[in-house]
Amino acid sequence: MKIRNIAIIAHVDHGKTTLVDNMLKQAGTFRANEKVEDRVMDSGDIERERGITISAKPTSIQWGEYKINIVDTPGHADFGGEVERILSMVDGVVLLVDSAEGPLPQTKFVLSKALKLGLRPIVCINKIDRGDARPEEVLTETFDLFDKLGADDAQLDFPYLYAVGRDGWAVRDLKDIDNPNKDLKPLFQLIVDHVPAPDCNGTRCQIDAPFTMLATTLEADPYVGRILTGKIESGTVKVGQTVKAINMAGELIETAKITKIIEHAGVNKVSRDSASAGDIVVLAGFTRATVADTLCDPSVTTPIPAIPIDPPTLTMTFFVNTSPLAGKSGKKLTSRMIGERLFREAETNIALRVTQSANNESFEVSGRGELQLGILIETMRREGFELSVSRPRVIMHTGDNGEKLEPIEEVVIDVDDEFSGVVIEKMTKRKATITEMKPSGIGKTRIVFSAPSRGLIGYLSEFRTDTRGTGIMNRVFDKYDEYRGPITQYRPGVLVSMEAGQTTTYALHNLEPRGVLFVGPQVEVYSGMIVGEHSKENDIEVNPVKGKQLTNVRSVTADEKLFLAPPRKISLEEALSYIQDDELVEVTPATIRLRKKELDSGKRKKAYRFAETND
Repeated sequence: MKIRNIAIIAHVDHGKTTLVDNMLKQAGTFRANEKVEDRVMDSGDIERERGITISAKPTSIQWGEYKINIVDTPGHADFGGEVERILSMVDGVVLLVDSAEGPLPQTKFVLSKALKLGLRPIVCINKIDRGDARPEEVLTETFDLFDKLGADDAQLDFPYLYAVGRDGWAVRDLKDIDNPNKDLKPLFQLIVDHVPAPDCNGTRCQIDAPFTMLATTLEADPYVGRILTGKIESGTVKVGQTVKAINMAGELIETAKITKIIEHAGVNKVSRDSASAGDIVVLAGFTRATVADTLCDPSVTTPIPAIPIDPPTLTMTFFVNTSPLAGKSGKKLTSRMIGERLFREAETNIALRVTQSANNESFEVSGRGELQLGILIETMRREGFELSVSRPRVIMHTGDNGEKLEPIEEVVIDVDDEFSGVVIEKMTKRKATITEMKPSGIGKTRIVFSAPSRGLIGYLSEFRTDTRGTGIMNRVFDKYDEYRGPITQYRPGVLVSMEAGQTTTYALHNLEPRGVLFVGPQVEVYSGMIVGEHSKENDIEVNPVKGKQLTNVRSVTADEKLFLAPPRKISLEEALSYIQDDELVEVTPATIRLRKKELDSGKRKKAYRFAETND
């Protein structure tokens, strides 16, 4: 078969999407004079703004007589669920590794999944034009990682290339980097030679067998409804054909008629009348079938085995926005609207879990990490939703002997030598243990920690401050292990507004000595809203709307101008990790605010005294 199905996998920012850009260009996907945006596969607004891939996206190119289906996958650990399910529909992977940073946590995560499926990766040492590049050392580190993950002899004998994906070239030998006519032909040729033709469920795809396909991704199309993407394992499917969907237990979900078959060709979607075994296609016509279901001919009774997805490790509670400013910028406010949106998201994002509370007023949303949940909240606010969310909490498990287990993450920190001491001190206080420490060159040290997830909540901003913005931290879920005991985390108190109205320059100028302000003048606030960070440990109530008393007596300082320092702007992710258990983040299309859960000052004080008495 002249088909090759591959996935591009790597750690975040190692150059996957940029490499795919140049693969598309050099395969003739675009016209010679066509204007093409950078990172063309990152089609979402948030993906483009943040420079990260959030959802896996398929494309295809024609290389000679071969059709190469390519899946660009996310690199951030929080979106690992996308990578896990995508690997089930490809027959090979290209593993990108940064020539300076080397293998990082997500490299290890995605590689381990690929090796377990028996795939033989192609290793591409990318960005070899960096000033601190060390391609040969990184190749050795990558081989060691293969060995550590239990790769067999065939997988250890992996082919490799050196590349600069941004400039669109790859070479098999470092001696060829001075060749002025470099391009991506060596990579294309290696994919054709090394990656096998589609291997369907352990046997070569059989076109004359009954139709079967495992649904790998799910999307909602405004024109054709629910669409499911996957690799056809056997047989042929045609438009108008009647097929059924069965779950992993073999139970019938629904019977439907295929209304549309779509194939990705470059960045375009092309309708087809039929598709056969080995093709990666999109099918429309189903109303209830979802990810991990088997779409098949009515005669088929055995489902295709689906890869189990690692469970979520973090959860937070979504509430209806109950602040006095609710409804001023958003249009979707009710718990019914919020619930429908969350359950719809859980259908397409299999790494997400949503449960509704008994009183139907809140929702527990569990995911892989703060970024994944933050992206969901950001997407909802752009859609016009208003809601309040709680501080993230880790999901605890119970062991076979009744012991308490908590999620443990592998944390890789690259930091200047002068800051390594403070990083080790802070991480140790958060119950982290050092598993590896070595110099990484140019006055930097790489420290690998095994740390509980709960100890990392809210640490990133502190880490950036401690390292003066020069440190790099990468983390990925490792395992559930024994509870490591209580963690004492210090956060200063906050300045809580006691009045409602618009802030004034006069009031804020008098509050500046008390701490750092989160709001500027002429900002609408309400009682119970957090307007700044206190310089001491306790929370205090302040009046940010107080105006200057006006009199008919002039003085020397009467017309003195007041100058305020710029307020501290907090992003959504920072807000989620900043708040405490008695606080919420209020999210609207126009604003992100911090508030106390209980807005009434008297009730807050009463609850605080009650907690002190019980302690």
